[in-house]
Amino acid sequence: ILLVEDEAEMVRLTAAALVAAGFVVDAVGSLAEAEAAASVAPYALVLLDRRLPDGDGVSLLPGLRRAQPGVPMILVSALDSVPDRIRGLDGGADDYLTKPFDAAELLARIRAALRRPGAGPPPPIRCAGLRFCPATREVFLADVSVVLKRRELAVLEALVRRVGRVVQRETLLEEVYGFDDDVQSNTLDAHISRLRARLAPAGVAIHPVRGVGYLMEAMA
Repeated sequence: ILLVEDEAEMVRLTAAALVAAGFVVDAVGSLAEAEAAASVAPYALVLLDRRLPDGDGVSLLPGLRRAQPGVPMILVSALDSVPDRIRGLDGGADDYLTKPFDAAELLARIRAALRRPGAGPPPPIRCAGLRFCPATREVFLADVSVVLKRRELAVLEALVRRVGRVVQRETLLEEVYGFDDDVQSNTLDAHISRLRARLAPAGVAIHPVRGVGYLMEAMA
């Protein structure tokens, strides 16, 4: 998730709630930084404040739409009049949440935004005895629900969404870690190693592809 917010305490609280819910967060504090981030990294959703040091967040929506087609955009602002909300929604936002807000409501709105568009939740992704539910991010091994650590779940999601294809190491790092995360050179490999051990009994293999990345597939 790209979080565009310049108030340090709001960034801290919002990012903490998102991380606790299993999301990876990139936080930036201006329109220029948001535009730069959106040009280089893919996001599942953008949370955008209205009042930023270099302008109104609404003015960034068209550019974000071009850089991240189809990605839900939620405006979060203390500007709570009806005209303000109308301008935000007409300007291209998918939703408008006024400050102060409850973290549980924010997460509910994010879940709702991530379900759009479509007539229903996306179908589970399967690989041998692994079943991953994209809408809820639930993981089942041999039809038994399992709980993974946050980073391991992010790695698994990145791999299973591309099952049968090689996923570049750079792609995994982008989808699992935020801008401000301190990533050691062997951290990703450690997550992969633990996942490989968890998934092997369900008939799922994760193969390293030297110099490129990793491949998830059913064991032969």
